[in-house]
Formats: sequence, structure tokens, C-alpha cells
Amino acid sequence: MVSRRRFLQAGIITAGAALAAFPSSLRAEDKPAPLASSIANLKSMKDLARPISLEERTARQDRARQLMAAQHLDAILLADGTSLRYFAGVQWWGSERLFALVLPAKGRALCVCPAFEEGRARELLANSPDGKNADVRTWQEDQNPFQLLAQGLKDLNISTGTLGMEETVRFVFSDAMAKASPQLKIASATPVTAGCRMIKSEHELELMRLANRVTLSAYDAAYQTLHEGTTQAE
Repeated sequence: MVSRRRFLQAGIITAGAALAAFPSSLRAEDKPAPLASSIANLKSMKDLARPISLEERTARQDRARQLMAAQHLDAILLADGTSLRYFAGVQWWGSERLFALVLPAKGRALCVCPAFEEGRARELLANSPDGKNADVRTWQEDQNPFQLLAQGLKDLNISTGTLGMEETVRFVFSDAMAKASPQLKIASATPVTAGCRMIKSEHELELMRLANRVTLSAYDAAYQTLHEGTTQAE
């Protein structure tokens, strides 16, 4: 199997070779033109954005647990994706290696991650609800992470319960989980995740309005630079 490091090295070498093969005359033409005043005068609005707080994420998880009870789910499983960030404030780049966060209806969160990523996982989870108390279990390259996850669910007393899978979890992960814990029922977590995310708080609406302002300001600035005969470099 090609390691991540070898893949990145190969990509850098390939990109460098392609750039070297490109005619210098064409590269000179593609040099960016000086910024138009409408773009140069754009001001950052990042200071207007109030980050989602720990208390807000705690409220999201509490709401998720209410919906789990209503949907008869014992836990939901989140992998990489926006729901992981929504509920836990964790942004994780997905790969073929399992990283999973289980939010149970009762009990503390369970995290399963590659051993070499443990430090980063703990650092990110420290800023999530009950993150410092999360049950973090790591697996080595010669271990089956799904067996580790199955044991974690057993310790939460839900090995024969119902686990909701967030909609973007890869099938290969959910299928492997079903095989590792055959008594476990796999269901959709969408009623929980969508049930939380589709109803926006006033703070979330504030952030969305700000994002729209930023986008429209950029569009307006770009529009003002357009003129007949605009070149590719411009």
C-alpha cells in the first residue's frame, strides 16, 4: 500500500515536473496583474464572526440525545465530515484509516483513531463537549479497528443495540462494523443529524448572514473590475 507520505512526495514531484515543462513565455503571461482598487480595498470581516462556543456544541449534543431517544437509537457514529465538526468541533481529513466518534444516548463519547494520530485527536477533542473525558482508543496498523470499536460499544452496553450511521460514513466502514458486531443493528442517523442541523440558532443565522455579506462583497468587487477585453491574467 502506498503511504500518505509517498503519495504526497509523488504528487509534488509530478507537479514540479509539469511546471518545468511549461514554456516560460506562457508562465510569464499568466503572472497576475496588479490588483484592481475595488479588490485591493476589500476589508476582512473575520473579526465580525463569533465562533461557535463550547456551550453551543453541548446544546447540540443534548438535542441529538433527545432525538436518539425518540428514534430508538443507542448512539450515532460520526466519521470525517461536517457533522463531526458541527457536534464536536473536530475537523478531520478522511482517509482509508478509520477515525470515528461515537456519541451515545447515555455515557461518555467514544473515539477510535489510528495510534499515530492519537495526539492530534486528543488535542482536537479537548475543545469539544466532554472531550477531555472522551474514551479514546487507538489501533495499530496490524489491528482491526472495527473490533476495537465493537469492544467500545460493548463497554457502553450497546453491543446489541442500534447504532445510527451519519449519512456520509463510507459503506466500507459501516459494513465492516456490522461484521465486527453482528448483534448490532445498523440504522440511519439522519433523523438525528438533520433534525439538529436543519433548525438554525440565531447565532448560526448571524454567521450565515455574515458569510453572505462576505461573498456578495467579493462578487461586487470582482464585477467592478470587468471590462471589455479583460484578459486571462486580469
